[in-house]
Amino acid sequence: MALRLGDTAPDFTAETTQGTINFHEWLGTSWGVLFSHPKDFTPVCTTELGYVAKIKPEFDKRNVKVIGLSVDNVESHLKWEGDIGETQGTPVNFPMIGDPDRKVSDLYDMIHPNASDTMTVRSVFVIGPDKKVKLTITYPASTGRNFDEVLRVIDSLQLTAQFKVATPANWKDGGDVIIGAAVSDDEAKTLFPQGWTTVKPYLRVLPQPKK
Repeated sequence: MALRLGDTAPDFTAETTQGTINFHEWLGTSWGVLFSHPKDFTPVCTTELGYVAKIKPEFDKRNVKVIGLSVDNVESHLKWEGDIGETQGTPVNFPMIGDPDRKVSDLYDMIHPNASDTMTVRSVFVIGPDKKVKLTITYPASTGRNFDEVLRVIDSLQLTAQFKVATPANWKDGGDVIIGAAVSDDEAKTLFPQGWTTVKPYLRVLPQPKK
């Protein structure tokens, strides 16, 4: 059954390009991004892994660990990493899970038979420090992912985990936010003494806290 938001991310032990990991232990108190690739030595995946390697400092400063996966083995991953570094200009600097027996792929429902019986779709899972699934995105194999959007969503998730706010359409870090619908005006006065703008009784806007 597909993982839903709020479910506990399944734990597993697997071989990776950086050694054997126990997933929950490896995450520790960090956030995590687990993303799958249909197959090694494929063009779209090559660009994705190269881009994630380039922006890994952005994940690091948000206390987010990134890890990739495909149904090929670790030896194949390591050979592929040479091509990625050569063509994308940045060596792969995060672990990639070898999953030839599809154990992890099946745990996370990454193989969709209507798309392919053998290859994973482009799944993305954002996992919180509480090991709960906070975001899932599934792309078709032909479409490369927007990892800037993944970072944007992580900014929102981390902000809204700390404050009783929500983020509007197309929000980016530093933009105005919305007071959560479950927060009464009386509670909001305590939480946000700087005040807010009431557009409608259910739409209360204020500057991003701590900015």
